[in-house]
Amino acid sequence: MVSAGFQILGIALCIIGWIGAIVVCAIPQWKVTAFIGQNIVTAQTTWEGIWMSCVVQSTGQMQCKVYDSMLALSQDLQAARALIIISILVGIVALLLAVAGGKDFHNPLLVGSQKRELGAALFIGWGASALLILGGGLLCANCPPKDNYSAKYSAARSSGPKDYV
Repeated sequence: MVSAGFQILGIALCIIGWIGAIVVCAIPQWKVTAFIGQNIVTAQTTWEGIWMSCVVQSTGQMQCKVYDSMLALSQDLQAARALIIISILVGIVALLLAVAGGKDFHNPLLVGSQKRELGAALFIGWGASALLILGGGLLCANCPPKDNYSAKYSAARSSGPKDYV
């Protein structure tokens, strides 16, 4: 079994990772583009995030604008917004379950003889899911190579002038 020290370390690392996901969600530096003109005075950097876009001038002035709608975002940033929010929500649920399911968690309402242990079906399910992921990865990696072929185009036949009424 896992010691309480490892559980506390794991939960602490999960909390740090969860806070990191929140920070990543908040900062607007998902896509960074630099425009440099003829001289250094015209240099500017554009930051695109999942909530706002910012323009930073070479003078240090920064202007940020929150997106008016979801349609203002590109598809990759829309997907990133959805996935990061899902990861934050799943992370908080996982942290709550990790704290509640810890080895030294004490619930005075639960009698010692009623405490449950992990059953064999759970371990078999984990192994089966790992094998399914491995098999799916191998099948995806085993795609046949694309056939190299040269495109053959035929010229369109021209016809004489026609009278249309």
